[in-house]
Amino acid sequence: MTKLTAPLLISALLLSGCGGRFSDSGWNPLGWGGGGRDRSTTLAPEGGYETAGDQRAGIPRILSARWEPLNEGRLLVVTGIAPTKGYHDAELVTLRPQPRGRISPDPDGVLRLRFVAVPPPPTEEAARLPANPAVDSITAALTLSNTQLAGVTQVEIAGASNVVTLRR
Repeated sequence: MTKLTAPLLISALLLSGCGGRFSDSGWNPLGWGGGGRDRSTTLAPEGGYETAGDQRAGIPRILSARWEPLNEGRLLVVTGIAPTKGYHDAELVTLRPQPRGRISPDPDGVLRLRFVAVPPPPTEEAARLPANPAVDSITAALTLSNTQLAGVTQVEIAGASNVVTLRR
């Protein structure tokens, strides 16, 4: 018993003479996981959660929507027209915010999407030129795997002024 007590007493004396508190030292097992220090740990992604959703403008008019077959699913191709030239970064985004890379339908089996794009800055000349439907159409596509399509009965694509529905 005395063989074990002596080293413990010596260790305690050495640690107490280090000028700091034992709770601040690296020898305190309660502090190994950051306990005792004011560290905020969170599961939130870097940059936080998106709360307002996508701020891009909806394409004013959807002209067409169609399915293209793929080996492992389908490609949803949507074409629209904007009021002026210069719209860019067109994309099909889910109406309900979802984690990046995941797409799932609403509980009723409908996958609701928005067709959005960035309008040109008002100072650019393209913002003042009307779009020609023959050459200035905007196309966006979304790949959906068979797994993602499993619960989908139909897809609704909303623009700024109309909605197009495709059955699966």
